[in-house]
Amino acid sequence: MTKLDSFRQNLLLNALPPAGYERLFPLLERVQMPLGKVLYESGNKLDHAYFPTTFIVFKLYVMGNGASAEIAVIGNDDIIGLSLFMGGGNI
Repeated sequence: MTKLDSFRQNLLLNALPPAGYERLFPLLERVQMPLGKVLYESGNKLDHAYFPTTFIVFKLYVMGNGASAEIAVIGNDDIIGLSLFMGGGNI
């Protein structure tokens, strides 16, 4: 599988028309996602969007007492950081 094709494992990127994908491709970078890596914390500035290909991300809500609740699961059919495209930088 070529680098060009590897990003197409994300179904959103795969659904782009060829011209749109080719325009976006130079901006894409593969990053390692080790288990337990924190991508964002509430109130922090959002700098990157992530298009999962071979990993899933859990969105957690941490309560005042330290307990957490899973509120979403994001896989290769989604994006993390959609607010960047919508003009925002904080989540």
